[in-house]
Amino acid sequence: MDPRRIFGNTGEELAATFLQSKGLRVLHSQYTTRYGEIDLICQDGDEVVFVEVKSRATTTYGYPEEAITNKKIGHILRVAHEYLGKNQYEGAWRIDVVAIEFHLEPPRIVHLENIDIPETFW
Repeated sequence: MDPRRIFGNTGEELAATFLQSKGLRVLHSQYTTRYGEIDLICQDGDEVVFVEVKSRATTTYGYPEEAITNKKIGHILRVAHEYLGKNQYEGAWRIDVVAIEFHLEPPRIVHLENIDIPETFW
């Protein structure tokens, strides 16, 4: 397996454990559609949460959360809308980001809840 995929999977597993410790229930991991993949889909009370996990071994190229571009948000939204339609879900939902810095001991985990979605997507 590709070392980058192994590193990404490690981050997603840590993020899932972290979110579960905050009371979220993981419904799916690596949920894939024709539009791309969402790392985690969780349930937080009555809200569905689409989670993008970004992990970094160093900050040479910036903090992990800085990798969430408008293009990435567009992919997440397309996958989220397909998921919501497929499951005929009409309730509340949001997009969260979990950023993990593995160069720190213990790894630094930042949970950004309900990220702002640029108006251009609406």
